[in-house]
Amino acid sequence: MPVWLREYSWRQTASAVYLSLPLRGARVTAANIFCTEQYLKVSIPPFLFEAVLYAPIDDTNSTAKIGNGIIFFTLYKKEVAMWDSLTLVNADKEKLQYLRENAVLKAHEKAKEEAEAKKVAKQEHKKYALEATMKLEEAERKRIEDLKEKERRKVTKELELWKKQQRDAEKQKRVQKEGELHQEAEQLKERKKGEMSKARIPTEGTSKTGLKPTGGHGSYSMFSEDLKEEQLPAPRSAATIKINFTSRVFPTALRESRVAEEEEWLCKQAEARRTVTADLSELEDLKEEEKNPDWLKDKGNKMFATGNYLAAVNAYNLAVRLNNKLPLLYLNRAACHLKLRNLHKAIEDSSKALELLTPPVPDNENARVKAYVRRGTAFCQLQLYTEGLQDYEAALKIDPKNKTIEEDAEKIRNLIQGTTQDS
Repeated sequence: MPVWLREYSWRQTASAVYLSLPLRGARVTAANIFCTEQYLKVSIPPFLFEAVLYAPIDDTNSTAKIGNGIIFFTLYKKEVAMWDSLTLVNADKEKLQYLRENAVLKAHEKAKEEAEAKKVAKQEHKKYALEATMKLEEAERKRIEDLKEKERRKVTKELELWKKQQRDAEKQKRVQKEGELHQEAEQLKERKKGEMSKARIPTEGTSKTGLKPTGGHGSYSMFSEDLKEEQLPAPRSAATIKINFTSRVFPTALRESRVAEEEEWLCKQAEARRTVTADLSELEDLKEEEKNPDWLKDKGNKMFATGNYLAAVNAYNLAVRLNNKLPLLYLNRAACHLKLRNLHKAIEDSSKALELLTPPVPDNENARVKAYVRRGTAFCQLQLYTEGLQDYEAALKIDPKNKTIEEDAEKIRNLIQGTTQDS
């Protein structure tokens, strides 16, 4: 049998009713209170308080404060008027039963309507996030296409200019070569004429003086030989030179490259490709930069900065599927889950980030502090204050000069102390 709470005090104004209900050392939560327009119930086994109100109230704006062993209700009246009493007087059992059942039925209908409204709002939010993501991706794609088109036009223009310069140079060389050949032909012609004139002059002088060339053995005449045309040198023989190039992944020459950095990049890319499992068939439609975990992380950070937490979570999810060894992906996704009130997922991602942030070194101190604080915040919002305090104290050990973390840790200690005293 329940123990009815009969001791209470109340006062009223024309627009509100103030009810004070002592609890007798019982511990109360919001789940122990049920309130509708004309029905108020507080169930704290074995204690029970029930009141069928004198007139309807605004149950949406009415409040209940729990503290110091008392529940203080502020009930706003729907109609401005003074009540004769807090509850209905002289009401029979059938009417009271009807009012109870009607109150429960209205509460169920209201909860169902709120659930439907929440579902519709969630779908609209998801649809809006998808549309916003698609718009951003379309704008980014258009920007990249514009850059490609601009670069293509620039290269085409430079290529046409180079071709024109080559044609002009070839034409100039051809004209110059034709001029040189013509000049050589003129010089050869002039030389032949001079040699022929030199050969005719001595022959004429010999005929006038009656001299005859001797035909004996050992005789020689410089005028008896025929003039021979000058011979041009033979053309050079053709040959083929074979050139072998070292095969490389990067377009730059080996002498201009940084071998260590290139090898590190290739190893990272190979590891990322190995982590992509066979079930990621949807990645075939993505561009190369969209398959890069770092690019996806930056995209998720931009989404988080604009308040689009669902889209940021989607970007971090895909990045984690591509490379599950980056602690910052889990750390940033934990922040998104905190904003979305996905507290258990926030704890999981923070714990995974702490596992990857090993060994603890000065370079990852900032990331470890964020992981402890986010996990501790999630614990506290789940009312697990002891676990939350442990994480905040771990963060203080890493960064003891952080005043904000120190103040939050002190608040958690006060909450734990207050909860212990109430118990």
